[in-house]
Amino acid sequence: MSLAFLITSLVVVASPGTGVLYTLAAALTRGARASIAAAFGCTLGIVPHMLAAMLGLAAILHTSALAFSMLKWLGVLYLLYMAWQTLRETGALAIDERQSPRSLMSVIVRAILINILNPKLSIFFFAFLPQFIDAGESHVLARMLELSGTFMAMTFAVFVLYGLFAAAVREKVVSRPVVMAWIRRAFACGFAGLGARLAFADR
Repeated sequence: MSLAFLITSLVVVASPGTGVLYTLAAALTRGARASIAAAFGCTLGIVPHMLAAMLGLAAILHTSALAFSMLKWLGVLYLLYMAWQTLRETGALAIDERQSPRSLMSVIVRAILINILNPKLSIFFFAFLPQFIDAGESHVLARMLELSGTFMAMTFAVFVLYGLFAAAVREKVVSRPVVMAWIRRAFACGFAGLGARLAFADR
């Protein structure tokens, strides 16, 4: 596996986006276990895009304005919903690391939806992975699976690091209503801003 692929993937993964933002939000509001659940969900949300690229569905998104627009606007609406949900929460939070399986599952489901409803991710896989596959490669599918698996592993590892760092400072901020209010506003603005950026995204 080329060093160029690893470096490029690391830059893409570490760049702040919806997945990073949601993982940080989960860490600050629910703790370390929730942040790991969010990282896991965001990583799982990559799978449909990876499969779309392998099956050529990304090409449909790239060439069909209707298909791209439908998925894009679903993503925009979901990000705006996340912003609204974030603003609805008020007050301080109690430090409670006991997360029920149902609570953690809801974190995972939201994280999966955040990544699934991003058509740019399918196109990213469609345009990104082929650059690192040799023209004479005899096992293209296996090579794409290898590269995709590496990208997903890096995504999970980096998101977990983000989340654990945020969870480490959680106790210093969650018991302060004023601080939490501003943090929630910042995350809400972040989700809304990412939604607006997606709304103006071209194929």
